Amino acid sequence: MLPLSLGIICAFMAVLLVITTMRLSRERRQAAEEKERLEQEHENALVLRESQSRRLLNALNDPFFLLDPKGIIRHANSPAEELFPGGSIVDRHLDEVFLEERLAEPIREAVTGHRAVTTQVILSQQSATLGSHEQAGETAWLVDAGPVEPDDPDSPLRVTIRNTTAEHHTDQVRKDFVANASHELRTPLAIINGYLENLIEGNLLDDRDTALRFLKIMGKHGRRIARIVEDMLIISRLESGEASTLKLKPFRLERCVQDVVERLESVITEQGCTVELRMGNPKLRLQGDRFYWTQILFNLVDNALKQNPDSPLTVEVGWKETGDGLAIWVSDNGVGIPSADLPFIFRRFYRVEKHHSQVEIKGTGLGLSIVRRAVEAHGGDIEVTSTPGEDTRFEITLPLQTIHRKKQNKHPPETATTVVSQPEQGSSAG
Repeated sequence: MLPLSLGIICAFMAVLLVITTMRLSRERRQAAEEKERLEQEHENALVLRESQSRRLLNALNDPFFLLDPKGIIRHANSPAEELFPGGSIVDRHLDEVFLEERLAEPIREAVTGHRAVTTQVILSQQSATLGSHEQAGETAWLVDAGPVEPDDPDSPLRVTIRNTTAEHHTDQVRKDFVANASHELRTPLAIINGYLENLIEGNLLDDRDTALRFLKIMGKHGRRIARIVEDMLIISRLESGEASTLKLKPFRLERCVQDVVERLESVITEQGCTVELRMGNPKLRLQGDRFYWTQILFNLVDNALKQNPDSPLTVEVGWKETGDGLAIWVSDNGVGIPSADLPFIFRRFYRVEKHHSQVEIKGTGLGLSIVRRAVEAHGGDIEVTSTPGEDTRFEITLPLQTIHRKKQNKHPPETATTVVSQPEQGSSAG
């Protein structure tokens, strides 16, 4: 019996050993699978987090860089890579990437000093091109660099470069506007004060002819001051958002032009000029603010007359409907505008020829700025071309919705040319 019992016990132990071995093997396999699953989940979480961080940084409009303490770029978002096209900038030293010294210097200072550095860098047109951010003229960049954790000497450094060219130009325009406005107002005021001083201290009030001449000159420059102030108010309204409250009503474009010609009739007659209307449709009606359209056309015609005071001139005002909307132009055959001046003529107070005569008034220098702002307020655009001595043409393009159409008017557009003023007539025609 004993051997039999021992055999049974041995068999039982063998089975138990097999079962235990299989269980341990299964548990080890499950543990390995669980470990692999956790490692995979951890890896997926890291990839997801990195992907989310990359998408978040790429969503930034500004170029962003992450540098190690030695100045090696370890990460760059999409705008940063666009700033330096031509190859990967990751794993390269900042001195290899930032070839423009004025951009590299504040970043280098942040790396070596392990401190935050923020500075604005102004680059001239001749400076190195910065990818898709290339612009004509000066460009401005705000460089913001510093350690992610200032107390950790091994902390990576973050660098942000923001294109502040628009803000820089706006600030320059504001400064130029204040300086130019002060100059333009100071000159006629000095003239008025000078003549007043001569009248009072020179005992010239009893000399009627001299006093009257002085008063006429003072009145002319007083009107100049009033015109400057009025133009400044108009441009201020257009730039402050009041253009959104334009009084849009339909009006006949031809009548608007006739009003402008009547206001300038004395100058047209004195200079012996001819003004022609070339109308694609004489009955065309604009949906716009007539006050501003009168300013637009008056300033364009007036500009042509002022630029050609000593020569007979033909000024053409015309319009025609196009497939995309409406084209309106004012052209003349005068001295023209040099090509070097064309990009700047819509700037405030900019003059191609700067006449500073105390008696002859040459305008406020704001007319063409008002023209551009008023055209843009109506959803249009204006361009200028010039061949000196042959043709100078300001052309306005407007969208279709600026044309007011009567439902019952189904007649095709007419074509008409009207001579408004001729030298021998000395008056305007209807």
